[in-house]
Amino acid sequence: MVMVFDRKTLVIPDKTCFEEKLISVVGDVVIGDRSLVHFGVKTDGRIFVGEHVITDGDLSASNDVRIDIFSSIGGDICSGGNVYLGEKVKVAGKLSLSGDLDVGDSVEIESGFEAKGWINIRSPIPTVIYIFIYLLQLLKMGHSEEIERLLEELEQNDGETIPISESFLFIPTGSIIGIAKSRIDYSLRVGNKCKIVGNYDIKGGITVEDDTAMHGSLTAIEDVFCGNKVHVFGNIKTNGAVRIGEDSIVEGNIAADKIIMAKSATVRGTLLAKHGTSFITQTESAGEKVIRFDSNADVVDEVKELLE
Repeated sequence: MVMVFDRKTLVIPDKTCFEEKLISVVGDVVIGDRSLVHFGVKTDGRIFVGEHVITDGDLSASNDVRIDIFSSIGGDICSGGNVYLGEKVKVAGKLSLSGDLDVGDSVEIESGFEAKGWINIRSPIPTVIYIFIYLLQLLKMGHSEEIERLLEELEQNDGETIPISESFLFIPTGSIIGIAKSRIDYSLRVGNKCKIVGNYDIKGGITVEDDTAMHGSLTAIEDVFCGNKVHVFGNIKTNGAVRIGEDSIVEGNIAADKIIMAKSATVRGTLLAKHGTSFITQTESAGEKVIRFDSNADVVDEVKELLE
């Protein structure tokens, strides 16, 4: 299955686990340009690293690994597939792979490499130069239609969306992912059954789905939504609204424009809401309402429960 994302939201998939120096992920991993990641990454999918990225730990993937130009990897790289290293990539550890190795100009691998497939060392001439030379030859031959077709293809390939597997970790361009503090210029979406470490400063909104533990504080500009059985080991602060689901626990304080909480939720700190705090009960399904009606349950009981 393929889905499309907008390149702005930090997307953390279901069952992602942050350990002391490692992020374990189910699915593909995409790290945007000029990002700083103070963790290593381990996945059963593929890893794509953009330009001028710095990671502090190892990269381990069951499939391909692709690292773009001027990026620096602070540990080993282990791949069960092919590996592409762009120009001037630096690897502080060892590179080992089961497939083919494609290496750009001036790549540094401090502890050597082991490849079981083909090794291709590319020319330092950038791809754009080859395209330019090709366009010149087409002009000399008078093939203007071919030039227009090529330019259209290049423009189409420079879109704002990327097809990727259903489960993926996506770190947007210019992000900082760290143990002490993580900063994202847009929004954060965390999946189910995750364990996340770090304090998150988000310029957009935050969504945390069910059965997830957030070991740190959450700061946002827009709304913050925590699903059912979410455990936040820190504070929540936002200019928008905060909604806390059933059986969720917040160990710290909540400060927001408005706070909406399930009655079964627990906040161990203080609540500060400019436009008040409201409590909601779990919504009955249509089937449950039919059962209540058939059993002659008095509607007054329902009103009384809401007022408790």
